[in-house]
Amino acid sequence: MRYYLVIPAAGSGRRFSPAQPKQYAPLGSSTVIEHALGVFEADPDCAGIVVALAAGDAAWPAIAARRTRLIETAEGGEQRAHSVRNALRTLAARVRDDDWIMVHDAARPCFTATDLALLKRELAAHPVGGLLAMPLADTLKRALEPASQVTHVDATIDREALWRAATPQVFRFGVLLRALESALSAGRMPTDEAQAIEWTGQRPRLVAGRADNIKVTTADDLVLAGAILGTRTEKI
Repeated sequence: MRYYLVIPAAGSGRRFSPAQPKQYAPLGSSTVIEHALGVFEADPDCAGIVVALAAGDAAWPAIAARRTRLIETAEGGEQRAHSVRNALRTLAARVRDDDWIMVHDAARPCFTATDLALLKRELAAHPVGGLLAMPLADTLKRALEPASQVTHVDATIDREALWRAATPQVFRFGVLLRALESALSAGRMPTDEAQAIEWTGQRPRLVAGRADNIKVTTADDLVLAGAILGTRTEKI
């Protein structure tokens, strides 16, 4: 499966640190986003990479200088959907409607080549695409109040058909661009690419991935990511 990689990296990550976006946090000998890029950079099926950056991003040039291949940049937007849409527009002149796009979080440094191979194998013939996800194992509680407040249990949620969405999310170029354009023009803001696809009436496939493909949101997550990477023998 030949594909293009899009990484939205324009977020400020204020839940992680008000001083530094989480994607640029040190992790081992490099940074979170460099780990997120590594598997794709090493994959010969990756035909190109576009990273969507915030205006005036001062950290990216030093990272770009360390890369093993050329990485294009696009203007990041106010929300994730804007950033991904802008990156797709950057690619529009040279990709086909049915080419594959993989959208991966800049703050998921523990993605593996094993899961990349799984995605390519499982989605190769799919007309729309799909996403890595994990079936939920924990008991789920719905709260009476927002999580930022002292709150109490309202109900227990049936977890039988619930999955935790992750990335990469993998869709045909034309399907994804049209879905994002349609959502944004209607004033709707999808929280991930799959939701934009769902709003068009299409059904992305769920591909069960590794549970350690975590997203760095807090300082504790960064410690956990370091521990996960430290136990691996495969090159990430």
